[in-house]
Amino acid sequence: MNMGYNTNPTTMSGRIASDVELDSRMEANELPYVHKVGKPPKQDLLKEIKTALKETFLSDDPLKPFKDQPKKKKFVLGLQTLFPILSWGRDYSLSKFKGDFIAGCTIASLCIPQDIGYAKLANLDPQHGLYSSFVPPLVYAFMGSSRDIAIGPVAVVSLLLGTMLRDEVDPVKHKYEYLRLAYTATFFAGVTQAALGFFRLGFLIDFLSHAAIVGFMGGAAVTIALQQLKGLFGIKNFTRKTDVVSVMRSVVNSAHHGWNWQTLLIGVSFLIFLIVAKFIGKKNKRLFWVPAIAPLISVIVSTFFVFLTHAERHGVQIVRHIEKGINPSSAHEIYFQGPYLAKGFKIGVVAGLIALTEAVAIGRTFAGMKDYQLDGNKEMVALGSMNIIGSLTSCYVATGSFSRSAVNYMAGCQTAVSNIVMSMIVLLTLFLITPLFKYTPNAILASIIISAVLGLIDYDAVVLLWKIDKFDFVACMGAFFGVVFCSVEIGLLIAVGISFAKILLQVTRPRTALLGKIPRTTVYRNVEQYPGATRVPGVLIIRVDSAIYFSNSNYIKERILRWLTDEEETFKDHPRVEYLIVDMSPVTDIDTSGIHALEELHTSLKKREVQLILTNPGQIVLDKLHASKFADHIGEDKIFLTVNDAVLTFAPKMEQA
Repeated sequence: MNMGYNTNPTTMSGRIASDVELDSRMEANELPYVHKVGKPPKQDLLKEIKTALKETFLSDDPLKPFKDQPKKKKFVLGLQTLFPILSWGRDYSLSKFKGDFIAGCTIASLCIPQDIGYAKLANLDPQHGLYSSFVPPLVYAFMGSSRDIAIGPVAVVSLLLGTMLRDEVDPVKHKYEYLRLAYTATFFAGVTQAALGFFRLGFLIDFLSHAAIVGFMGGAAVTIALQQLKGLFGIKNFTRKTDVVSVMRSVVNSAHHGWNWQTLLIGVSFLIFLIVAKFIGKKNKRLFWVPAIAPLISVIVSTFFVFLTHAERHGVQIVRHIEKGINPSSAHEIYFQGPYLAKGFKIGVVAGLIALTEAVAIGRTFAGMKDYQLDGNKEMVALGSMNIIGSLTSCYVATGSFSRSAVNYMAGCQTAVSNIVMSMIVLLTLFLITPLFKYTPNAILASIIISAVLGLIDYDAVVLLWKIDKFDFVACMGAFFGVVFCSVEIGLLIAVGISFAKILLQVTRPRTALLGKIPRTTVYRNVEQYPGATRVPGVLIIRVDSAIYFSNSNYIKERILRWLTDEEETFKDHPRVEYLIVDMSPVTDIDTSGIHALEELHTSLKKREVQLILTNPGQIVLDKLHASKFADHIGEDKIFLTVNDAVLTFAPKMEQA
């Protein structure tokens, strides 16, 4: 059927129907309506800046509850924002406390033996692990917004902190300076976390990709487990390096004279017990308390066994002494001047960011499971505040523990009161029970840590990464092998580097697609995704799937020209390409380099006698095209609302297909 199309592009402006002409044209059965893309209304610059800043830093509109409220109400809301316990505490009930009490007791039984072991990972005395499960959880309970997260020392941060501190100060020869540097690092970890939350810069931690985190955590888990071979085998002279080659060489070289069979027997026996307990808890969710209570049972039984047999006389290494009493003040121990200040700051920033990443990820996971919202910036302020206060009370960096949080969740916690219950039990332990840990064998602590870190190796996530995105898999493996074969710092550097490399790759090399028409529709889609989509003779349609910035503008221009060259070489017997349509639907923004690239593209196409057509540019893009006069340069009649409108205008005979 002949629709009476005029194929002369010079009269194209006459083919764009206005709203007034629409009815008469449709009645006359002439041309289908092609909406004119006009110049967008002028945007207020101040309003644009205000909107951009709001979306960047205040996307959740935190000030909305304060609007149109009296001063007294604003003050109360402000206190509730800083201390969420004042909000949910009003509805607290005895039934909720029952769930929190059971959960608090359960995670306390898990955290006490773990804390002693994690303190050793950080090269600190055992009591510092317990201190860090007393003060920080109390602070978090008042300031945190997660109902499920359990606070305390964690394996990865303990190892990272211990490794970085040991690179600066020897924990044996200069124990006091090492301890002071640990407090300093904890203080600056807290300052970093609180500052990110206060200035609403939490989005920065999202630059560490999920794939890199999975690889880093898995590598750290393997490294931590290898470090525990010293305690598990009873080896006295052990390497200070953390890479797998050095550790295994140290283990093998000490096989003839350094292994203690009594220690090995105790360690392996209870490691098997702990792994079996975890397996039982995983198979039957109702028996979640079995793996939670297993570490404490292991400590009690092994301590009693060593006490009765005096195995320490036969080479079994024991804890010997844990300082009794509440956390002493350490405010005067922090370095606020001198050469250790910069070192403490550097270590604190790194440890604080890793701790923050882990805690926010855990909090979001459980918030999603219970269907409530978690304010990431409030969490950062809470985590930072607890570490600042912790650094003043002999604690080292604490954060959310996944294993404890999972137990807390399964034990039926209702609010953050479970952290208060756990904290009180740790306090009682510090006052009353610490002397009983004197005969606890180090092999048990090694077994507890190994069984705990095995859960950090997420095999399913690695398999999923391989299936979904090979680049993510490479990032994961890069971080993993960096930690295992080099060091924790190198692994972390690789994780961050690969995360940024992926961002840069996606920004500098965005995807472009060749579009074709889906039969019997007016829809144009990627011909690779829809093989049945047909090309339009004489027309090349390209979609740019990215914003056009200085970093990718030249690549996009060259890629489009390569598409044109490939098209001409592939379809030599077909009509020559006269029109190149660029679908700009996915282009969210464009800068001056991008516009300059479009100008160069337009010039190159004119030399080939090919006309450049743009379709569906967004408001921001269209505004910049007009501001730069590029819209006038190519002609406003070359900008269309849809690809179909452009094809109707310049290749109308294709409508018969």
